[in-house]
Amino acid sequence: MRKGRFAGLSDRGQEPVTPPGLAELLLFDFAPALGEDDERAARERTRTVHLSLPLLAGSHLLWGSVLIGSLATGGAAALPVAALLATILLLDGLLWLALKRSALKPHQSMRLTAAHGFATAGLWLAAALLAGPAAESVIVKAALIAGAGAGIPVFFTVPLLMMLATTATLTVAAALPSEEPVVPIGLAIGFLLVWLCVSRSRHLLFAARQRLALEWQAEKARRFVADFEASGRGWFWETNADGALTYVSDPLAAHLGLAPAELIGRRFEDVLLLDGAEEDSDDNRRTLGFHLSARFPFAEVVVRAPAAEDVWWSLSGSPNFDDYGRFLGFRGLGTNLSEQRRSEAETSKRARYDSLTNLPNRAMMRDMLDSALANADARRRGCALMMIDLDRFKQVNDTLGHPVGDKLLKKVAARLTQVLGEDGQVGRLGGDEFEAILPGIEEEGRLSELARRLIEQVSRPYKIEGHEIRIGTSLGIAVALPGKTLAESLIKDADVALYAAKRDGRGTFRFFAQEMHALATERQLLEKDLRLALAGDQLQLLYQPIVDSVSEEVVAFEALLRWHHPVRGLLPPSLVIPLAEESGLMPRIGDWVLRTACAEAAKWPSHIRVAVNLSPLQFGDPALAATVTGTLAASKLDPERLELEINEAVFLADRSVTEATLERLRGIGVRLALDNFGTGHSGLGHLRDAPLDKIKIDQSFVRGAASRGSRNGAIVRAIVVLAESLGMDTTAEGAETIEELALIRRLGCSQVQGFIFARPMPAEEALKLATESRPSAEVVGFSRPPRHRLIRNGRLSLDGRDLPVRLRNISAGGAMIECEEQPAPGTPVSLDLEEAGNLAAEVRWSQRGQVGLHFADAFALGRLARKRRRSGAPEMLMPQYLGPQPDLPEPGAASPLAVKRRRTA
Repeated sequence: MRKGRFAGLSDRGQEPVTPPGLAELLLFDFAPALGEDDERAARERTRTVHLSLPLLAGSHLLWGSVLIGSLATGGAAALPVAALLATILLLDGLLWLALKRSALKPHQSMRLTAAHGFATAGLWLAAALLAGPAAESVIVKAALIAGAGAGIPVFFTVPLLMMLATTATLTVAAALPSEEPVVPIGLAIGFLLVWLCVSRSRHLLFAARQRLALEWQAEKARRFVADFEASGRGWFWETNADGALTYVSDPLAAHLGLAPAELIGRRFEDVLLLDGAEEDSDDNRRTLGFHLSARFPFAEVVVRAPAAEDVWWSLSGSPNFDDYGRFLGFRGLGTNLSEQRRSEAETSKRARYDSLTNLPNRAMMRDMLDSALANADARRRGCALMMIDLDRFKQVNDTLGHPVGDKLLKKVAARLTQVLGEDGQVGRLGGDEFEAILPGIEEEGRLSELARRLIEQVSRPYKIEGHEIRIGTSLGIAVALPGKTLAESLIKDADVALYAAKRDGRGTFRFFAQEMHALATERQLLEKDLRLALAGDQLQLLYQPIVDSVSEEVVAFEALLRWHHPVRGLLPPSLVIPLAEESGLMPRIGDWVLRTACAEAAKWPSHIRVAVNLSPLQFGDPALAATVTGTLAASKLDPERLELEINEAVFLADRSVTEATLERLRGIGVRLALDNFGTGHSGLGHLRDAPLDKIKIDQSFVRGAASRGSRNGAIVRAIVVLAESLGMDTTAEGAETIEELALIRRLGCSQVQGFIFARPMPAEEALKLATESRPSAEVVGFSRPPRHRLIRNGRLSLDGRDLPVRLRNISAGGAMIECEEQPAPGTPVSLDLEEAGNLAAEVRWSQRGQVGLHFADAFALGRLARKRRRSGAPEMLMPQYLGPQPDLPEPGAASPLAVKRRRTA
């Protein structure tokens, strides 16, 4: 058994080597070695001294020659001194021969060297005493002191010999006559030299101990490797940074039928064959290729020995990096798998891989993430984590069943893996949640490109069992800095970024930012509050009128959800609806909205409908038709008076299931409307095949349509023509100005909805307005004088004041003007137009700088024609409004709905 002062490290490999103490350092070279390690270290130190002996002899010869030459001219002392110097050189030679040829132990060699030091020190002292008066010469002094101190550089690594050489030098210097303070200066220099010698020796001995311990461990490792490879259970391999093999075990070479030298330089993956099972081959190939290219550790990747059909290997490997993060290559282990061990490996693989998609499961992805973060620290490169969540997948499961959903997940997994390739590893966490680890990738631009490609590929249609399925995906991305991020915090950051992507409309990706934590916390609190809102009577329905574009009579109300938070106040639907969908509360809230709206509509006149929005989650519920039937029965509302609004997202699911749901709803007798038309992904084929009654033109096309150069008007007209051809009504949303209203009428929209008529109102106001409205049968003959757009300046007489105004349009019954003041409805005024004189009128409405007037007497538009000039001036063309009028409905001066709304207010 190996023993020594530091045998603990070399034998057990656990205890650290510590620097020697002063006493141990001084006695180490002169005491017998306690073990093999001590003796090896002592022998190296003795060898260093032995190699320096020629330098000692040369120094003695040099300074002895200088001394003899100086004494030869000064007296008879030269001969005795020469004899002493010859003796010193003889002792140097004898010591060199003894250390070279004898079998002395290291401590014996050092003791012999110390005896030599004592003898030569005495001889140099005797030479100093024999020099007599000649010792007063500077050259003689220098030669004697330098000769006596020749051992200082030779014994600099041996503290006791160094102390002996220093003492001999100081003794000789003290024996020489001198008026200078040579001895004090020598003592100071000697102390400094001894201190340096002790420090240097401690470092050298400590380094020797560490090196010997490491050599012993390496020797044991080599024996273990040799024994392991000789047993036939496995082998080791190593590659360089380019993937070429730099070490190949003999068993591996034997299995491959080649000599080890023939394999050196070949790429590792090129000399292996993956497991012959085709189902697993591609997965193993991608896994091995990903780890090798991404410089990422891996374990238990099963490969087949090329030269044997029934021999399999399990590969494990880890990348190596230097202190600067530069990749040096891979080093790993291959083990032979028997049938039993291969079965165990397959069982272990099933425990670490998702059985449906064959991707790593949550547990394995967590282990890989821990390894990736450690790997990022070693390579000094960041690591990115992507959280991937599928949009509208639950709808597929609910409508087409879980078998179709499982096949869809397999196809999604294949697309994710194909897009990432060897840049990252994809895993399935469960349900429709996936995760991707991208080691070594931290650039935002590259991650953004990968995210866009993932979203694009996942969103492409899927063909499964005759169904065409469309889903989407949202991504959250977090990047870990090398050595500064824990797995838990990185996962949390990626989750927060994923929620931000969902909140921003889905089908997109977001990078994590610190401020997202506050938003996520706020969302959790809101979700908790929303669960209490249903029971706490915080939800409310407001009703916005939908009016006939010609008669301006109310034909329907749209039920709009509002949440009056007890602390935050009124929250917008853009926040409430996504929150309800993500928290799973949308079905309950949707049922409540449907029941409440139908119960309220039952109180209205029979000609007024109620429009209720259905979210895609509600529409995907197979029990939707039964829910609607039960609600209508409970409220005793005529089915024809319920209008269900769906958006274009419902057509992204399977087409046959969507059309079947629409047919069931149509069979109940309710009306169906397509909301926000033109802003989603639906095609014209859906309008052709779906049993729709109405198209609602999105407000993004209505607003600004009357502005010069806008193309929105042409789009609205095209939608109207399309709807008329299909026998559908049209509702223009978001009308806010008189100009937009006039354009909507000219383009032929059936109905209008917007703030120009009314904002969403409580149920009480909606009931009052509905009661005052007239059914369409009573307004068939409704006709207003056509209005004409005409810009003229004039003056308005109001309360004895004349105000400058601008005429915008006019008809026989009234006009619309722009005025700085806002007179109250019912105020009598007088409008002064230069060509037509004063016109008595009454204010019917006033808002945002515009005033609607109703003339007391019918106005003849011909009075606005300019007179002919008398002196041969060219005749003025007659304005268009004086000619035959087209039979097109135009906006009126006073909106009946506006009047009613102001009267109820």
